[in-house]
Amino acid sequence: MNMTQNLAIYLLDDDAAFRRSVVFLLESVGCTVVEYESAEAFLAEHEDEGPPADMGCLLLDIRMPSMSGLALQQLLLGRGWESAIVFMTGHGDVEMAVQAMKSGACDFLEKPFKDQALLDAVDQAVRRTRDRQRENSRQSEAQARLERLSPREREVARLVALGSPNKVVAHKLGISEKTVHVHRQHIMEKARVGNATELTRLMLAADPDSLA
Repeated sequence: MNMTQNLAIYLLDDDAAFRRSVVFLLESVGCTVVEYESAEAFLAEHEDEGPPADMGCLLLDIRMPSMSGLALQQLLLGRGWESAIVFMTGHGDVEMAVQAMKSGACDFLEKPFKDQALLDAVDQAVRRTRDRQRENSRQSEAQARLERLSPREREVARLVALGSPNKVVAHKLGISEKTVHVHRQHIMEKARVGNATELTRLMLAADPDSLA
């Protein structure tokens, strides 16, 4: 079974033997694994760019020499990365793991852990990545459709999406109802929506705060 479907697992751990065992396990179920011995090695390849396009999740040792997994998480958050992270911890690192979870990590596994626990955690992390990708795709598509509107059409669209009838829109914008009707027709055509409810959904998909 290929849980990741063309998304790779990025594994960071300074223990070479441990990395080999994890790579063997993940590859045995069809995963692609990219491994690094340190956070620095990972950053050296991705210093001036966003997350790798194929990254399903980061499988990250919480304690590593020089830069810890926790420090790497904070650095990536500072860069705006939305990476799904599963931390691997040693005995006594639970407090650090809780901190990592508060900063958005998907899960943490205490070494030694069972194979299935790792596979389940990776599967959930990759699902989070796929959900985020779908959401980002929906948002980008919605934004592109709304960008076709003129500034005045955007004003009308916002009021229509909020449920205002043409008479109210006309009064608020200081235009005639007939002009509002024409704008509504153009908005529906350009944004490819059939009614006010669909327009509301589209605007919220583009920006959840747009109708606040």
